[in-house]
Amino acid sequence: MNRTQLLSRVFEPGEAKPAWTPRAPSRDAAAKLASSSKRRTQIWDLHHSLHCSIIGTCLSSAQLRRLLVRVEVKDAATAGDHDLHMTGVLLAARSKAGGRQLQKALDRAHQSAINQFAKAKDAAAVAALWEEALARGDIPGAYWALLTHPATTDVMAKDVFGKVHMLSHLVGAANRADIRRLRQLEEDNAALTAKLERQQRQLRDGFLGRDETIRRLNATLARAASDAALDTGEDARTLKEALAALDKRLAHETRRRERLEQRLGALSSALNAAERAQARAESELAALRQDLDALPAQDLPDAAPDALDLDGLTVLYVGGRASQAPQLKDLVESTKGRFLHHDGGIEHSPALLPGLVSRADIAVFPVDCVSHDAAAAVKRVCAQLGKRYLPLRTASRACLRAGLAALQAAPAEPV
Repeated sequence: MNRTQLLSRVFEPGEAKPAWTPRAPSRDAAAKLASSSKRRTQIWDLHHSLHCSIIGTCLSSAQLRRLLVRVEVKDAATAGDHDLHMTGVLLAARSKAGGRQLQKALDRAHQSAINQFAKAKDAAAVAALWEEALARGDIPGAYWALLTHPATTDVMAKDVFGKVHMLSHLVGAANRADIRRLRQLEEDNAALTAKLERQQRQLRDGFLGRDETIRRLNATLARAASDAALDTGEDARTLKEALAALDKRLAHETRRRERLEQRLGALSSALNAAERAQARAESELAALRQDLDALPAQDLPDAAPDALDLDGLTVLYVGGRASQAPQLKDLVESTKGRFLHHDGGIEHSPALLPGLVSRADIAVFPVDCVSHDAAAAVKRVCAQLGKRYLPLRTASRACLRAGLAALQAAPAEPV
């Protein structure tokens, strides 16, 4: 069985071995088989279970849409992302109905990774290149290059498929939490807006009622003044009482109006605050999504204790959970480093950040457990002082170890 047949059955159930022994291939057949095993696998020769992850991981929606428009797929220019994805998966299995164009588009998009993987001569070398790409976060190109490499085995394909599948779940879970928070803010904002509109209607009705009452009182006073005989003591007393009653009612209406105006001002301030909070949440959500898209997959199992040596490096950890700080400190100090911590502004003053950054060699922060203001402050101060910073995908001990290990393996770059 050649390599194409083997990869096309990666996800098929096992079958019993035949009871007969196949005849040895002829010399020409053997030469043809050896030549085919050195060529990269075409997408339509891969098992259909791999097509969905390849299209979803290795091509963006914009790239896929341009390709489907070019091959004249009906309604490709206006179709939704999910419909585009399903069409791409269907075409991947058909070499003469779009599969060849998909193969060319994937090769063009990831030519650099293909050239790098082409240097690998066996499965071990291919696996090593995949691990390096995974640590850098260069998933799409490495995934396509590995699946089509001649030396890739079925076991390796299964393992890499599983890792890519789980990474999509991790990113989706982070995005769902941010979306839930944004939706809650939108609901709160709508409720405040409705309440403000009700209060405004009540206030307007109160003003109209007050004006009508004043108008009637003024008319009554005018009639009383014109009809009363002001030269008698009884009439003067009656007029004074009427005036006192009018002044009392006017003062009551004035106080009521002032209270309503104060309530209106408070509701307006609450609405403005809710709108500002929503704007900040939307900005923070966009920044976190950008950080998540840019981050490598860092949640890897702990390496051997002697695999990481910080050699006196001072690490500033900003954010995270207070209960994890002792574990993170133990990790850094056990690898010959020095540990500084700032909780991102919960209990520690934000004014302490510049001083801590100046004492550190590198600042790290988990994007899932740090405020947007603290993350922005760390980036700004590091840029001013020429210090390095490293965003981490999660606030976990394993993620910190993986990030420091990747930093140790990579050459230092200017901030």
